Amino acid sequence: MASHRRPKQPSRARAYVLTGAAATAVVLSAQVNAHAAPAQPNKNEVKAQVDKLLEEQEQSTEKYNGAKERADQLRKQADQLQDQVARGQEQLNELASGLAAVAGDQYRHAGVDPSMQLMLSSDPDKYLDQASSFDQAASTQTATLKALQEQQRRLEQQKREAATVLAELDSRTQELNGARSTAQSKLAEAQRLLSTVSAADRASIVRGDDGSASRSASRVDPASLPAASGAAKVAVDAALSRQGLDYVSGATGPNTFDCSGLMVWAYAKAGVSLPRTSQAQAGAGVNVGTDWHNAQPGDLVIYKSDRSHVAMYIGNGMVVHAPKAGDVVKVMKVDAISINVIRRV
Repeated sequence: MASHRRPKQPSRARAYVLTGAAATAVVLSAQVNAHAAPAQPNKNEVKAQVDKLLEEQEQSTEKYNGAKERADQLRKQADQLQDQVARGQEQLNELASGLAAVAGDQYRHAGVDPSMQLMLSSDPDKYLDQASSFDQAASTQTATLKALQEQQRRLEQQKREAATVLAELDSRTQELNGARSTAQSKLAEAQRLLSTVSAADRASIVRGDDGSASRSASRVDPASLPAASGAAKVAVDAALSRQGLDYVSGATGPNTFDCSGLMVWAYAKAGVSLPRTSQAQAGAGVNVGTDWHNAQPGDLVIYKSDRSHVAMYIGNGMVVHAPKAGDVVKVMKVDAISINVIRRV
């Protein structure tokens, strides 16, 4: 008869070994999972972040454009003032030299009053003539002294004006560099995010869903649009001729543009000078309101509450614009973005 033996229990040491091995397996599994390739980013999330970054980049670009325009004006003004100061200093030196000569002559005559010198002259017959000449010289000396004082006052004023302009120029230059740095960092971050998605998704994100024609879409033919006239026609034709060219921050053509730069370039072709930034362009010409149905070809359509984007109305409910980094000059629906104001140049 077989005996019934109790199964042998694993030793406590063996149980510890098994438990330790299991724990090690769990830890290794966790480490492998932690170092596994991250999941593919969600296209919609990347798009939302990229859109926000590119919008901020455009805002910084327009700030850069405004600072650069003002800095250029200040630099020209400072150069003119410094030229005036240099010329004024030369005139002051000439006047001072004239007075120095008079003072030297007086010193050589031991400070004797000129009129007394004439009265004691050994040739009294010439006294009256010399007295008249002395009066004229004294009058000239007085006039020279007054001119010297006025020139000193004017020179000091010019120096103060130049110092003020140079101080503002320094401030604008710092603002310029800051805006450029911000724009570049926003663009770099957007590019980094775009590199995490597929090429197809990347193209879709950059193209957007704002009713814009794609990079490869057929160009809009000006002949298919409502007739414009005068400067507006020239500007519309010029802007449409740039379709397909790249957006570049701070560019005003002829081969790359930012949004306001395209407007400046197109209207310059018509002999019309526009302010450099979209914010400043929002004050150009005549206010047409916000209803695009009242727009005419050539009108500037300013977008967003901060007026950081601008396009040109071309008719048929469409505008041409330079959208954002990574995109090209193209057309879109006029009301694809919130309209701030429409201006007729």
